[in-house]
Order: sequence, then C-alpha cells, then structure tokens
Amino acid sequence: MISAYLIHLLILIGIYFLVAISLNLVMGYSGLLNLGHIAFFGIGAYTSALLTLNGIPFLISFLISGIIASIFGIILIYGTRKIKGDYFALVTLGFSFVIYSLLINLNFTRGPLGISAIPKPEIFGIILSSGLSYFIFVFIICILSLLFIRKVLKSPVGKMFEALRENELYLRVLGKDSLKLKYYSMGIGAFFAGLAGSLFAHYLSYINPSNFYITPLILIITMVILGGLASIRGTFIGVLIIILIPEFLKLFNVPVSILGPIRQIFYALILIIILWFKPKGIFGGVDLKW
Repeated sequence: MISAYLIHLLILIGIYFLVAISLNLVMGYSGLLNLGHIAFFGIGAYTSALLTLNGIPFLISFLISGIIASIFGIILIYGTRKIKGDYFALVTLGFSFVIYSLLINLNFTRGPLGISAIPKPEIFGIILSSGLSYFIFVFIICILSLLFIRKVLKSPVGKMFEALRENELYLRVLGKDSLKLKYYSMGIGAFFAGLAGSLFAHYLSYINPSNFYITPLILIITMVILGGLASIRGTFIGVLIIILIPEFLKLFNVPVSILGPIRQIFYALILIIILWFKPKGIFGGVDLKW
C-alpha cells in the first residue's frame, strides 16, 4: 500500500513538473505572463481522452493532444499580438475561462459530468495498467521533454527568449521579430502542457472541467513562482514542495471536510513565506516584473 501510494505521488510530481516547466518556459524564460496555461492542460487532456475513446491509438492521441494545445497557444498569441503586460495577463486569464466554459457546455465533452472510463495507455501492445509501468512512462516523457526544453533554451532561440523577457523594444530595434519568438515560446509551452494533460487524463481515467479551472491554475503558478522563474531546478523543487508537503497533513487526523481548505491555506502561506524572504523564489534567476 505504501509503495503504491509513493508511486502515485511520483506520477503526480512528473505530470505537474511537465506542466510547470512548460509554463516556466513561457513565463520565466520568455517573460510572457500567461494565466491561460491551465487551458492548454485541459485541451490536451480532453483531446487525448476523446480520441482514444473513439478508437484512435494512444500514441497518436498523445501527440495530437500536444499539437492541438500548441495550435491554441499560437492562436492566443495571434489574438493578443498588440497587447502587453497586465492586459496580456488578463486576456490569457479570460482565455482559460472561455475554454472552461466550452468544456462545461459542449455536448461532446459531456459537460459538468466529465469523461469517465478513459482507457489506460497501450503502447506497442503493452497496456500500462500498473502504477509502476505508468510511472516509468511518465518518467521517460519528462526526461525527453526536459532534454528538448534545455536544448531550446541553450540554442540561439532560447537566448532570444531571454532578450524578449528583458527588453522587447530593444530586441525589435536590433531587427529581431519578437512576435515570432512569442509564437515559438507559447507554441512549445502549450505543446508540453497538452502532453501533460494527456498523461493526467489517462492516469486518473476520469476528468471534468473543474480539473482545469482556477484552483489548479493557481497551484501551477505557485509551483513556478515558488521554485523561481527561469530555473528548471527551481521548478522541480516547487513541484515537490506543493505536492509533498501538504501530504503531511494526512499524518494528523484532519477531517476530510476541511482538508481541502486547509491545503489551500497551506499553499498560500508557503508562497507568502518564500516571497517574503526570497522574492525571486528559491532558485529564481529573474525578478517578478510585468
């Protein structure tokens, strides 16, 4: 029982790390205050779930979930190409509300009832039905994704992302296309958020619109800010803190009815304490300046 529980936590850490690192690519490294990232997570989850339930093989559904989320990310940048700063943040937040409204009102998403009986992944005839096999798959995806993101960040494009974050106007004066860089950043970030959504859906076997609304959005943003912007190591530490520390509450006989609210208070306290003593986050490389 203990080993199964630990594997469960490790799977959640892997999934949320993939979401958080993709958000850090957009928000920390590129300087785009994207509050709609949870929408890409949800798009990936619903896309993969619906495709597999309609007979599409998992690996194809998995890749399509990332591609569809990436397309929505590019569309979001196109629609906000003349908007900057706080206004950009508000529009992206509105985008997440729109996606939530669609998920809860469209017939094929089954509205507030959500989608159940999502099949476990089947890869080359092997069904990942056990927690251990699923963890190995999530671990491999996280490693491959991390290697790709690190390669992007160390490339000339990654350096342009940092320049975009520091001073977009200066970048444009030098003749660089800042809009194209935003397309790249949001497209890549949304792609990996979509993959994480697919992993999330097939692990839980049930999703509903509330999985991709305000509370999980705040949770993911907290992970990124807590660990530190523009820091892969910090993102991982932030995910560990947010996922693991509240689990210690279960060591105390806290009634289930108040466990959720206590967790939310706990998240807020952790964030306040960290930002009070380390405004850049635990391993942050940049300040919060939007």
